[in-house]
Amino acid sequence: MKKTMIAGSAVMLLGLAPVSYVLAQQVASTNPATVEAGTYQVEPYHTQIGFTLLHLGFSHFSGVFSQASGTLTIDPARPEAAKLEVSVPIQSVSTQVSKLDEELKGDQWFDAGQFPNATFSSTKVTPGGNGSATIAGNLTLHGVTRPVTLTAHFVGGGVNPLNKAYTIGFDATGTIKRSDFGVKTYVPLVGDEVTLTIAGAFEKQN
Repeated sequence: MKKTMIAGSAVMLLGLAPVSYVLAQQVASTNPATVEAGTYQVEPYHTQIGFTLLHLGFSHFSGVFSQASGTLTIDPARPEAAKLEVSVPIQSVSTQVSKLDEELKGDQWFDAGQFPNATFSSTKVTPGGNGSATIAGNLTLHGVTRPVTLTAHFVGGGVNPLNKAYTIGFDATGTIKRSDFGVKTYVPLVGDEVTLTIAGAFEKQN
């Protein structure tokens, strides 16, 4: 019985080896110069827009938007010519508190019924060192459009071993004032300044 168990374990390990080998061979490159030029679509399952603000001066409270769509056009030889267009459904907001989620979707806050999407359109990309860039653009939220600047950093790029799509990813941060977009409920008791923390994944289109 013991020999049978040992033999079975060995077979399982041997069976897993090829999968591990394949995954190991497709680790993403962190070198932005290796990015394949072209047009990419937002990969919605691994793209999130996080937000954090001060709540009553007691604590920092966070939530996230997901299910984004959009495109990124990029060429590592001309990073300054990159163009980003993203749309995010307000209904996707999640704070892990269902009552608060519904309140945020209502007309006292984001008013998802009247303004179902937030959008961002880049207007200028300024490359920095080590895969970083400053992205200036227009954010439309709650029916109001304002200029916003994001600081982005290249995370990695390569072939996704699960779906075989060539994928690149970036992190980005920025700060906005929600009152600039007409979302003024409880200001200043609930913070006006909102910190954005973004994880973006993009799949190349053939």
